[in-house]
Amino acid sequence: MKFAVALRALANERRLQILDWLRDPRKHFREQADGDLVEDGVCGLLIAEKLGVSAPTLSEHMRVLTAAKLVRAKRIKQWTMYKRDETAIAAIKREIRDGL
Repeated sequence: MKFAVALRALANERRLQILDWLRDPRKHFREQADGDLVEDGVCGLLIAEKLGVSAPTLSEHMRVLTAAKLVRAKRIKQWTMYKRDETAIAAIKREIRDGL
């Protein structure tokens, strides 16, 4: 079941773009006031701006990615920071490579 949830999350170009950006956040995002881009994750507001979507639209994309365990969310003050879960992503890649 977990694998199917991850595949559904990955079946969207915008979510794939977000995961790609989060691989190297310093390259893709400006510095943020609170939290470190790499250690804490990227503020959802910065991701929404870069993606060109509203906060509610981004929230839904991030809900899907966190439900699939591909991204972890962390609250700092009033902001939600998002960071890739490299262990989970590697596990999904192995499952795909090994043919289920």
